[in-house]
Amino acid sequence: MKLRINGEERDVVPGTGLEELVAALGMAPDRVAVECNRVLVRRTEYESLVLEENDEVEVVTLVGGG
Repeated sequence: MKLRINGEERDVVPGTGLEELVAALGMAPDRVAVECNRVLVRRTEYESLVLEENDEVEVVTLVGGG
C-alpha cells in the first residue's frame, strides 16, 4: 500500500503499524513525534495504530540542547 511519509510517497506492507514504521525508518519511538493525517499521535497509541492506504505520516526527530 502507498503512504506519504515526510512528503515522500512510499510503499509499505498492508497492515503495517505505526510503531513498526518508526522502527523501519531507523528511529527510536521515544525520540520522535508523529502526525498521521495532520493529527498528532500520542506515543501510547503507536503500538495500536494500523496505517491505511494513502495515510500521510510526518515523523520528526526530537533534539535536545541548550
